[in-house]
Amino acid sequence: GMGPKIISTQGKETKYSLGLFPIGGYVKMLGEEDEVKDERSFSSKSPLRRISVIIAGATMNLLFAILIFTTVSNKFGYTVPVVSELSEGSPAQMAGILSGDKFIKANGVNIKTAEDLSVEISLAKDTPINLVVDRDGEEIEFVVTPELIEEDGRERYIIGFTFDRVENPGIIDSFKQGIKKTGSIIGQTFKSLKMMVQGDLNLKTDVGGPVSIIRMSNEVAKNGPWDLINFIGYISISLAVFNMLPFPALDGGWTVILLIELITRRKVPEKVVGVVNYVGIMILFGIMILVTVKDILFP
Repeated sequence: GMGPKIISTQGKETKYSLGLFPIGGYVKMLGEEDEVKDERSFSSKSPLRRISVIIAGATMNLLFAILIFTTVSNKFGYTVPVVSELSEGSPAQMAGILSGDKFIKANGVNIKTAEDLSVEISLAKDTPINLVVDRDGEEIEFVVTPELIEEDGRERYIIGFTFDRVENPGIIDSFKQGIKKTGSIIGQTFKSLKMMVQGDLNLKTDVGGPVSIIRMSNEVAKNGPWDLINFIGYISISLAVFNMLPFPALDGGWTVILLIELITRRKVPEKVVGVVNYVGIMILFGIMILVTVKDILFP
C-alpha cells in the first residue's frame, strides 16, 4: 500500500511495511534516493545496470501477460481477423467483403488480432471506416459504415460478420498469439491515453481506478476463473504501460533520468531528482484520489 504506515517489520536487511492506502505499492532500494558507499547499493551501479533494474518490473508484467494469453489461447483457441461468415444484408456484405477475407488495415491501423479490428469499429461508431483486406494475396480496399445494434441490453457497433477461429492450437501458435495479443493491448492502451489527453474520453464512464478494477474483477470472476485470469493479463499490461510513462516517480521517469546520465556521463544532482520525484508523487496521489472519488460517485 501507499501513504502512512499501518504496521512494519524489520527483516534481516529489508523493512516490510503495510501502507494505509491500497492503491499501489513500491520497493525502495538501498541507495535509490541518496548516495550510499556500498557496492551492493543502487547508487553504486552504472546507469545501464540501474536502467535494467528499473525496467525489470514492467518487463515481468509483459512476460506474465504473454504467459497468460498463451495459456488461455492454448486451452480455448482464439479468433483471427479473418471473415468466417457474413450476416445477410450487413454493411460488410453490402460493401462486397467475402468469407475468407483477411483484414490487414482499418483506418490506416495495422490489424494483427481480431481485437484490433473490433476496437477500430467501436471507435468509428457510425462514421465510414476504411478497411483493407487480403483476398488470395491481393489487397482490396472497402469503405464500410458500422451499424448500431443492441445485444444483451448493451449497444455496440458492428459491420456484420463473425471472425474465424483457430481451434486446438499448438503451443507455438498459442505463444505467437500471446505475443500478438500483448502487443495489441499495449497499442490500445497508448491509444486510450492519447484520447484521454486529447479530451476524447468521458472521464465519468471511460476512466477507472482501483475501485473500478475491483468491481470489474468481481463481475468477470462470476464468469469463471479463466475469464478472471484473462482479465489479469489486461491489468498486467496496463500496469506495465503506466509504470513506463516518462513521468516523475514512475519507472519511466527514472529511466529518463538514467538515460540522461548515460548520454551526458554526468550524474543528475540528487536534490533535483528528489524534488522532481516528490512533485511527481504528489501529482500521482492527487490523480489517484480524484479517480477513486470518481469511481465511488460515478460507478
